[in-house]
Amino acid sequence: MSDRKTRKARITLAGLGILVVGALVGAGVAAVTVLGGSEDSRPGTASPSRPASAAAAGPSSSAQSRQAEMTPDRARKLVLEKPSAQADGLSTGFSEGPVGAISAAVHFWEEYAFLDDRKARQQLEAIVSPDAGRYVDEQVSEVRTLRESAGLPPSGGTPAGITFSTTVNAVRATSLTGTEGKVVQVWMDYDRYATQADGSPDDDPLKGETTDLLLKWQDGSWKITNEPGYREKRSFPRAYFPDSNVSWADGWQQVRHAG
Repeated sequence: MSDRKTRKARITLAGLGILVVGALVGAGVAAVTVLGGSEDSRPGTASPSRPASAAAAGPSSSAQSRQAEMTPDRARKLVLEKPSAQADGLSTGFSEGPVGAISAAVHFWEEYAFLDDRKARQQLEAIVSPDAGRYVDEQVSEVRTLRESAGLPPSGGTPAGITFSTTVNAVRATSLTGTEGKVVQVWMDYDRYATQADGSPDDDPLKGETTDLLLKWQDGSWKITNEPGYREKRSFPRAYFPDSNVSWADGWQQVRHAG
């Protein structure tokens, strides 16, 4: 959630013709623990649940060669957890483990009402940690800024006849609390598409955008936080490319929703 994403979303809105005047009067993996999924093992690191003996054994030269050639597109995808419930416009009920944190982040970002300030506030108030200060107000303000930039009233819903779809392609998750995994940073690579009322697609969708969320296990669920102590521990990834062994080595992992 940043000025860059606001600018890119504004471009998408412009591509759909929303900015026409008056049209709508009244959008360092090596230093931290990589959290892999149950279907995957991460190159050069160990997930918190990996036995110490297995980590100490070391891979064979052939295994090292295969890892060096591995890419996110070749590797098994991380299967996201199914939510156990829906509340306040969000999927809820993810497990305490690393896959639960990743699943919570992906579902939130795909469901986030980035252009509807009232719905966004409802969602944020449900998932943001009470320790996150003015985070909710800041994000709602960003939604309103985007709306005004698009020529819309500062408060309101998504313009009639237009729907948005966000798809997260890959994630890079790291623990900010060592092997405990109680606070997790989740980077996401995503695409966002828009569709007009007549079914015509977005001529210039957002592709390959990235954002990150910090999630803390609190009171039995994953909560978004922005506490300074955790923000200082954030890491920044290399660019994600599905066919890149560098992206794989950096911890990027493709995801898919459970069937």
